Amino acid sequence: MKKVLAGMRPTGPLHLGNYFGALKNFVEMQNSTDYDTTFFIADWHALTTNYEDPQDIKGNVREVLLDYLACGISTEKSRVFIQSHNPYHAELFLILSMVTPITWLERTPSYKELRENIANKDLSNYGFLGYPVLQTADIVLYDADLVPIGVDQAPHLEISREIVRRFNHLYNTDVLKEPQAMLSESSKLLGTDGRKMSKSYGNVIMLKQDINQVKKMLKTMKTDESRQRRTDAGNPDICPVYDYHKLFSTDAELAECATGCRSASIGCIDCKNILIPHIVAFLEGIQSKRKVLEAEISDPYEFLAPHSTTSTEQAGRRVDSVRRAMGI
Repeated sequence: MKKVLAGMRPTGPLHLGNYFGALKNFVEMQNSTDYDTTFFIADWHALTTNYEDPQDIKGNVREVLLDYLACGISTEKSRVFIQSHNPYHAELFLILSMVTPITWLERTPSYKELRENIANKDLSNYGFLGYPVLQTADIVLYDADLVPIGVDQAPHLEISREIVRRFNHLYNTDVLKEPQAMLSESSKLLGTDGRKMSKSYGNVIMLKQDINQVKKMLKTMKTDESRQRRTDAGNPDICPVYDYHKLFSTDAELAECATGCRSASIGCIDCKNILIPHIVAFLEGIQSKRKVLEAEISDPYEFLAPHSTTSTEQAGRRVDSVRRAMGI
């Protein structure tokens, strides 16, 4: 079985983009006999951009855990833990920081891009620059063979591979395993306003979102802008709503919406009315499980403590082997 490690930052409840871009794949890998899965909640990573306002992180950890479990992540089938409650992540992050050239970190494409896009925050801190080093520590602590990532995260993983090679070369060892990327297709879902899906834009549909609000958001969702009138023909291939249909609707409904859009035999409201019941049913299924979990889990750290022993022990053994390799 290939060892797989993946995690998500607790920046709030998860949304449909998170589900189809990552979480759905996590559950499928967990339930496969091909993979040995470890999933964590990356609260140290959340601090890299939210260090000035950390008080929400603990509540968001609970939100992510509830979404994990409601969507099918199982503490019986996978190792599940919270990053900051395993001290070896921080220790190995420190050790690997000593051997990682700053120039490697500065050339990461997302470093400059995020600094430009998040202009309202001071991101001149080392934690933000050193994100790939912490990511490397996360991965190698569990001898991960594969890391499921989107194409945009590939440069980060390549730095992880370089750090592993440099460490092993410096100390004449093979104690750290070089991870491989498991590229997953990024979610093609746009936000309800037609822009990139982002919590900061307020255009996402949360897995826990009130159903009436979901219906309202979907009814006003942007479609093909060339359809100014009901009688205008449209192009489903450039319509954000049609991408949702591809995930939720039947083949017959897909064909009906595509043909109807191109011929203007159905309007955008008709198209949305076909989609909405499917999304509502999907969310209601998750939310019914989530409601039960909310009553059972008040403190995510306490809940996961008995399930985190194995991962903590494994990480401790890896740090011990790193120390031995370095002679410290």
